[in-house]
Amino acid sequence: MTSNSREPHNADAEALATLAEYLELLLDRGQSLILVRSHAESSDIFLGDASEPEEGWTRHGAIRNAMASAVLGVTQSGFNELTIGGQTYRFVRAFTQVANQGAVVFSAA
Repeated sequence: MTSNSREPHNADAEALATLAEYLELLLDRGQSLILVRSHAESSDIFLGDASEPEEGWTRHGAIRNAMASAVLGVTQSGFNELTIGGQTYRFVRAFTQVANQGAVVFSAA
């Protein structure tokens, strides 16, 4: 990425670091990461099987919606391959519906 401003680059770097943290968690647990925008300013993070009822998911905190948007900005729908901090991650980003709200699902590829 080429930019005259440091702000977009720093936002991308922070988004990639946040994404890597959660990708490591999903890889360690062998489950999908489910990002649900359930609040005006934040999105809940869950681990679980997106095809199962959400009662079976485990909540792993929340991130600001600005960060959630930044994470979506550095990824794409479908297959992704990103190298973050020297580690290559291969994952699939998909969408689902959770309790009448949109959610993004990250799964290991």
